[in-house]
Amino acid sequence: MIKPAHPLTLGLSLLLGIGSHAQDAKHASNGASAPSLAAAKSVSDGVETQIEDLRPFNHIASIAATSNPQTIKFESVKFTKVLTRVKSTSDLGYCRLLQFRDPGGSMDCPSTRYEVPAAAYEVTYSYIGQPLASDEYSNCYSRFQFQVYFHPGELTPAVRNAIAAGKTNRPELASYFKLTTARLPARFTVIDWSNSSFCSGDHLPGMWTRHDRNCLDHVTFKTVIRPSDYITIRVEPVPM
Repeated sequence: MIKPAHPLTLGLSLLLGIGSHAQDAKHASNGASAPSLAAAKSVSDGVETQIEDLRPFNHIASIAATSNPQTIKFESVKFTKVLTRVKSTSDLGYCRLLQFRDPGGSMDCPSTRYEVPAAAYEVTYSYIGQPLASDEYSNCYSRFQFQVYFHPGELTPAVRNAIAAGKTNRPELASYFKLTTARLPARFTVIDWSNSSFCSGDHLPGMWTRHDRNCLDHVTFKTVIRPSDYITIRVEPVPM
């Protein structure tokens, strides 16, 4: 007979998983780059303003650790513009009243605007990784993409001219950039099973019922360090 899973352990495991990976998830997913953020917050006349520096020129991206870094392949490089700052503005009084009128929230509280476009060179790579959870019809590996961005001053005039000419072949363009990968250690908060105890019970229709109504669960946690669930990728220009 299989003992039913305790609902508290299931819930805690899910929450701990979300909490441990929240920072990675914010900056990394299949096909996503990983910009760093720096925020500054101020309040004036009841209006709260928060400005975040997106720092798009950090040359770093992240992909899921289940992906194969050996399949990373250079795809293209092009001149573009990127937004370098996001500004969020909240009228604290209005937002406070809004939560009673619109419990589901509102896109206008706070209002968010991306600002300060800057010239950049976008370098795109592709790689093979597991299909997204939302892709219910795919049972094989798929190819995804990620991008990193360079400020024009980070590339030599010769490289910029070659890109502008548009005649350089892909292997030559790829040689202008050096890619390194690393699966860095990360801290995770997990249940300390040896020092925790859970009340026994059964799943009845719609609820969990303890065998002993006076029993109380005792849960303790610990921090462990293990390889991250993401592979960090750094791309740097090759000195010419």
